[in-house]
Amino acid sequence: MNAARARKRGAFRPVDLQARSVLAGEAAAAVAEVETSLAIPPDPTAAAFFDVDNTVMQGASIFHLAKGLHRRHFFTTREILGAAWKQAYFRLFGVEDPDHVAEARTSALAFIKGHRVSELEELGEEIFDEAMAHRIWPGTRALAQMHLDQGQRVWLVTAAPIEIATIIARRLGLTGALGTVSEHENGVYTGRLVGDMLHGPAKGEAVKALAEREGLDLDRCSAYSDSYNDLPMLSLVGDPCVINPDAKLRDHAKANGWRIRDYRTGRKAARAGLLAAGLAGAATGTVAAGVAIRRRVR
Repeated sequence: MNAARARKRGAFRPVDLQARSVLAGEAAAAVAEVETSLAIPPDPTAAAFFDVDNTVMQGASIFHLAKGLHRRHFFTTREILGAAWKQAYFRLFGVEDPDHVAEARTSALAFIKGHRVSELEELGEEIFDEAMAHRIWPGTRALAQMHLDQGQRVWLVTAAPIEIATIIARRLGLTGALGTVSEHENGVYTGRLVGDMLHGPAKGEAVKALAEREGLDLDRCSAYSDSYNDLPMLSLVGDPCVINPDAKLRDHAKANGWRIRDYRTGRKAARAGLLAAGLAGAATGTVAAGVAIRRRVR
C-alpha cells in the first residue's frame, strides 16, 4: 500500500489527529497566556476551567452566533446546512466520519478566508448582547465567581473561535479563554486553522500547555463540563465537576465520585437540552474556524 493510498484510507489518521490536537492546544494556551500574563492572582497555582456550551451557557454559543450572522445576511441558509449536517451526525450518533469532518473544516475555512479578525470581534460583541447574555446559567456563573473570590484564575475552554470565547470570558469577568485558533496575517484570516478545533483531546492539550506556562498545579485545579467528550480535560484536574451532564458523563461521574450539578428543570428539559446540543452544536465545526463571515452573494 503506497503512502497516498494509506492516507486516503485513514492509516495515518490517529497520528495526524494527535498532532493537530497538540498544536491546537498549544496555540490556544499561547493566546490565553498573552491575555492573562499580567494578572498575578493571590492563589497562583490553582485555577478553574469551564466548558461553554450547555455548561456556562444554555445551548451552543456557535449556534447563537450563527443565527446572529444569518440575520445580518452574512451567509445563506443553504450554505450553512450542508456543513452543519456533518457536525450533527457526529454529535447525535457519535460516529465521526473523517470525510465529513474534513469537508466541514474546508467549508468553514472557505467562509472566513480574506475577512478581518476585527469583523468577527465586532459582530461577536453585538450578538453576545442580543442572544447569549440572558442564556448564561446563574448556577455556573456563581461557581466561576467562587473560584475568582478564592483568588484563582478562571478560563473558558471551548471549540468556539478564540475571538468569541474571549468576548464571553470578558463579559463574565473571567480571566480569559482558550478556543479554536484560526491563522491570520496582518489581521486578515488566511483560511487555515492552527492545528485543529479545540475539541476533545485538544482541550486536554490546551489545559496542560497553559498549566505548564502559568505554573499551575493541576491537582489543585477544577474543571467543569456537560459532555463526555471533555473527559480529557476533566481527568487532568484534581477536582472535576460535571454540569448538566449527558447520560454517559453522568454515569462516569457517579462511578468516580465526581461532583454533579444540574441546573436544568426536569427530565424533559434534560432530554431537550441533549437534542439541542446535538443540533445546535452542528454549527460548532462550521463556525469554529470563523464560519459565516462571508457576505451573501447578491
